[in-house]
Amino acid sequence: MAALRSSVFRAGSQLYKQLCPFRSGTQGPLAASFLSCRVGVRTYRPFNRKPLELVGNTLLKLRAPSRSNGSGPGRFNAPLSATEIARPSGICTMMRLPYQETAEGLGAAFIGVPLDTGTSNRPGARFGPRHIRGESSMVRRYNNSTRAAPFESLMVADIGDVNVNLYDLKDSCRRIREAYQKIVRTGCVPLTLGGDHTITYPILQAVAEKYGPVGLVHIDAHTDTGDTALGEKIYHGTPFRRCVDEGLLDCKRVVQIGIRGSSYTSDPYDFCREQGFRMVLAEDCWFKSLVPLMAEIRLQMGDKPVYISFDIDGIDPSFAPGTGTPEVAGLTTGQALEIIRGCRGLNIVGCDLVEVAPIYDQSGNTALTAANLLFEMLCVLPNVKIYE
Repeated sequence: MAALRSSVFRAGSQLYKQLCPFRSGTQGPLAASFLSCRVGVRTYRPFNRKPLELVGNTLLKLRAPSRSNGSGPGRFNAPLSATEIARPSGICTMMRLPYQETAEGLGAAFIGVPLDTGTSNRPGARFGPRHIRGESSMVRRYNNSTRAAPFESLMVADIGDVNVNLYDLKDSCRRIREAYQKIVRTGCVPLTLGGDHTITYPILQAVAEKYGPVGLVHIDAHTDTGDTALGEKIYHGTPFRRCVDEGLLDCKRVVQIGIRGSSYTSDPYDFCREQGFRMVLAEDCWFKSLVPLMAEIRLQMGDKPVYISFDIDGIDPSFAPGTGTPEVAGLTTGQALEIIRGCRGLNIVGCDLVEVAPIYDQSGNTALTAANLLFEMLCVLPNVKIYE
């Protein structure tokens, strides 16, 4: 009996070290897996190096750990490994990263904007962030192709979603702008899960407030430079026209890649040319590598701040059908990777991936592609470690 009690005690001690490793300042794999778990109607939250304590009445949450005084990859948050914690386990966050309520102390943060009130065709992008997070469990910590190790370089967490107003698009834009003002103020680089493309307008309002007019690498089937629709100036077809109106873009450093399809008038295209945007039509990308193009774009962007906005409909719908406004004959997923990887070395201050509509993504391939592209964006941020 004594031996049994001793065995149980040792097992319990090991479990405690995994769930509550506060003395060492590191986070054990079991603790990290339970990012938040519903337990009755009471909420307990473990803080770094502190025991569990009651903080509310709904969820058991585990906050992201702060940097330790150690060295090596243990200083930073890292996605859970499926070799240690089963992939379906835990509350759904981007790449199964820790959840954190604010951007304080982070070098980069994933944030969702579940809004599709600005959609002109098929709705559903409001569920994009949730769907992308679900598929992101297949994305691992280290980029074997580029040898980038972002989780050995930056403190990264999922900071949840902006609380948008689904009944008032202008109010949603205000909420998004104010949320991103707080994020960029900390120096954190936001990586956004959309949401329709309307959201890029208020995000860029916040980003330009800090950095001034920014360069733009815009991947899309559409220019999104329309003026109005049904009398409204704000919807997913107008964000970059509104950005030009407000001086948020450095127009000589705006590149749009993958543009194609029909249009009601030539006005959106004429507007882009008048502003000095560089438009790369999809047909100019067919059957070729985009590595040479990206070399030119790096020279064009220089060392000034750059924002990346990737509409998933820039990719051909045979690869990414789960979107609201698909256009045939688009980019391949390989070309999408070339574009993002070609942004390495740029002064990237923010990124978004928009227009994933899960209802049209029966296989999950669209969201999986989106999750991988967001990871690739993380990998090209400034100061990310590259193994030579």
